[in-house]
Amino acid sequence: PLDEILAKDGRDGLVALPAIGTGIAGAIAEIIATGRWSQLERLRGEMDPEALFRSIPGIGPRYAHRLAEDAQLESLEDLEAALHSGELRIKGIGHRRKEMLAATLAERLGRVRLGTTHQPRPLPPVSMLLDVDRMYREKAAAGALRKIAPRRFNPKGEAWLPVLHARHDNWHFTAFFSNTRLAHELAKTHDWVVIYFQAEGQPEGRCTVVTETHGPMAGKRVVRGREDEKQLKEPA
Repeated sequence: PLDEILAKDGRDGLVALPAIGTGIAGAIAEIIATGRWSQLERLRGEMDPEALFRSIPGIGPRYAHRLAEDAQLESLEDLEAALHSGELRIKGIGHRRKEMLAATLAERLGRVRLGTTHQPRPLPPVSMLLDVDRMYREKAAAGALRKIAPRRFNPKGEAWLPVLHARHDNWHFTAFFSNTRLAHELAKTHDWVVIYFQAEGQPEGRCTVVTETHGPMAGKRVVRGREDEKQLKEPA
């Protein structure tokens, strides 16, 4: 059974099976660990990060809300990456709790610990992300993209959120407007663009592209967290 292979050999054991690559192995590991697949829920507009985080032992409604809304995390992979990078700064989640979370995620995501340090995931160039952002906004404005009905912050169940899938070199991208509580509160649901990216054989990553409102880049599109890298020169 796949769950036994995952428990014994981690994702490497799944990848060793015929016709299973790293992407499918990751999906299998998530389904076994959580009973759901975040990518499918995302595409169906059914993503509920708070419910996902509440499934982690020691994470109740309060911390689940903070992880989803304050830290803007949406998946177990997001949480794991934030823990390993040191970027997770949530009141009430100290060093000891972070260690417990990291250990729980390592087990639930089927990773095999070999005493090696967690390596940072590769990132696509800023210029490539901005190309995807521009493509998404142009196609969304032209009505050329399939729309989904997000479950969160969508009481009427309207299919308003356009979704783009694109490939560029060795990267696969999924882009859509941000549907977070903060985006709604600041009226940025048609400005902030969330881009999920994944290179072959690598874990999935995520970034947000926004229109800068302050400083020398005001009015330009920038990738949040990578403002010090070369950004697009044209206005949004």
